[in-house]
Amino acid sequence: MHPSTALIAWLAAVLAMQFVGYVGLAIMALVVMFSPFSVTRSWCFNIYRARWLLFTLWLILSYNTPGEAVMGALWAPTYEGVADANLQAARLVLMLGFLAWLSVRLGRDGLVSALWGVLQPLQVLGVDTRRLVIRLSLVLANLQTPQEKGSWRRMMAADAPLRDGPNMVHVVLPQWATIDSLIVGVATTFLIGAIVL
Repeated sequence: MHPSTALIAWLAAVLAMQFVGYVGLAIMALVVMFSPFSVTRSWCFNIYRARWLLFTLWLILSYNTPGEAVMGALWAPTYEGVADANLQAARLVLMLGFLAWLSVRLGRDGLVSALWGVLQPLQVLGVDTRRLVIRLSLVLANLQTPQEKGSWRRMMAADAPLRDGPNMVHVVLPQWATIDSLIVGVATTFLIGAIVL
């Protein structure tokens, strides 16, 4: 599979999940569940890292959505809020699963190549996509380096030392195949179907 095809399929899945309910999310989750174990392990790690974000999202949505309070208690969230919070949390968990699939499938270099391939048509309009791709590669390289606790304070300081990055970025794109066009067509059809239905 071409790296750009994987990125387009991921983007279509992330956009489509905003328009489907629990049944659609369960069907989409099968793609991630039947992926290799490395994807599932990365998915669980992503959920663990985002646990406070999930909890905060759930609290905000459940308490800020108007409706009838659970058990009539003044301090309780609303039934509508809990339903909306559960659905949005399920969408975020599934999005983390698709992100795990994409990162395991492509890796850092593959993701940079995929973005380069997807942004190629913008060069016709005069957009310099090289800077964006190079900045993304530097960010991804920085994320690979473990940071010590409290290092963000030093990064935000006015006299923060500059970190060295790679001197050269290699982008390797395989030949676009018929199967890539088919996958992009299916992903686009699925996205349109999710929006329309």
